[in-house]
Amino acid sequence: MAKNRSAGSTGRGHDFVVVANRLPVDATVDQDGTVQWTRSPGGLVTALAPLMRSGDGAWVGWPGRTEEDLDPFEADGIHLRPVPLTQQEVTDYYEGFSNATLWPLYHDVIVPPEYHRHWWNTYRKVNERFATEAADAADEGAEVWVQDYQLQLVPAMLRRMRPDLRIGFFNHIPFPPVELFGQLPWRSAVIEGLLGADLVGFQRSGDAANFLRAVRRFTTHSTRGNEIAIDPGTQADDADDAHNTGRRQVRAAAFPISIDAAHFDEVARSEPVLERAAQIRRELGDPRTVLLGVDRLDYTKGIRHRFKAFGELLDEGKITAPGTALVQVASPSRERVEQYQALRHQIEESVGHINGQHGSLAGAAIYYMHHSYPMEEMAALYLAADVMLVTSLRDGMNLVAKEYAAARHDLGGVLVLSEFAGAAADLPQALLINPHDIEGTKAAIMRAIDMPERDRRRRMRALRRRVMDNDVRQWAQAFLSTLQALTQER
Repeated sequence: MAKNRSAGSTGRGHDFVVVANRLPVDATVDQDGTVQWTRSPGGLVTALAPLMRSGDGAWVGWPGRTEEDLDPFEADGIHLRPVPLTQQEVTDYYEGFSNATLWPLYHDVIVPPEYHRHWWNTYRKVNERFATEAADAADEGAEVWVQDYQLQLVPAMLRRMRPDLRIGFFNHIPFPPVELFGQLPWRSAVIEGLLGADLVGFQRSGDAANFLRAVRRFTTHSTRGNEIAIDPGTQADDADDAHNTGRRQVRAAAFPISIDAAHFDEVARSEPVLERAAQIRRELGDPRTVLLGVDRLDYTKGIRHRFKAFGELLDEGKITAPGTALVQVASPSRERVEQYQALRHQIEESVGHINGQHGSLAGAAIYYMHHSYPMEEMAALYLAADVMLVTSLRDGMNLVAKEYAAARHDLGGVLVLSEFAGAAADLPQALLINPHDIEGTKAAIMRAIDMPERDRRRRMRALRRRVMDNDVRQWAQAFLSTLQALTQER
């Protein structure tokens, strides 16, 4: 096993280090007690795993298991640096500050955020641990790419430890308007934490603009365009922890994330997936129209709004079951958090009500699956669906929308997409909706169901071209090449 080096050392490390809340692998324990590590699902892992394998890369993250301190190890062709967390730290840092404070605040306060000082104190302590591990892993002058809202203090902490590093940060979720962000008691400390990076990336230009407004409102740094000037001695990763790293520039910009489109297209063309798509239609009773929703079970995804629109269309007789069926995949998410437990109960109650009103022995109106599925099954579901419903109330990007386009090599299907998802800026050929407008959502669903084949093919061809030409490799290359250009100038 590799041994840790002290923070700030210049011995041989890794040229490229990713820092994320989770390692890109999950642990399974065999009957004999042997731990096996397998690649995790998810957009971030899909995006970065190829880069880690092709270069001298290391990934710093929590292994998903508490009360255990693992040595660095190799898995799935990637060098992994585990960060240990206790169960109490998971409760306070992850379930608490990250997902009951920051997540709702950054998603337009769809549910009220909670502000607790002991959560914040744990968040700081855990961020410091991630920064220390990244400092140990990085070679002199290495690139370090910090990921997402759980680790917003890491850039400044890491810069204090290792001013030689080139540091990037990417925020995968929205960044809120300054009027909402201002609620956060530790708003200045979070902004200063992010400004430890040379490049702060966001999904949309509006998110970058919100961040720049927050810099102007809650710090003394000056901005010009999308650049922030950091003067010596003015930056701190906490109010009482100033440090002098020299004058430098920080850039905030949009880098919309994508998927491994070519691989998804290849999977969707495979014979087993094509056969499975036909089988899914048969298992549903060969309905005239299959609608599909694929989401984490999260209040930001607008699942209740989707069900309300679908239920009203059934009530009004504009569609009938089982001739029209809605398949909803709702992957388990943050099941220890009370708000998510309540959401699951509400969703399942809605499914029962609609199926009780409109289902029959011939088939249900809604087919609800509270599971996660492998890529092959998801590709088959995409191919089986006539209409894809993405009704997010707020979403950084929503890669499901891009996966649907990548899977539809047959140019079939229609994408109904919330204008509040980051993907809406990338995929304007979708039918864009305001999911709060139930009548408008119903009209878009009916338009999608009734759309002539020629229009379907024209729209899907344009969607696929956009997704295939702007895949995850272009996303990563755009961010890293910008980071390199910025740091070469200083």
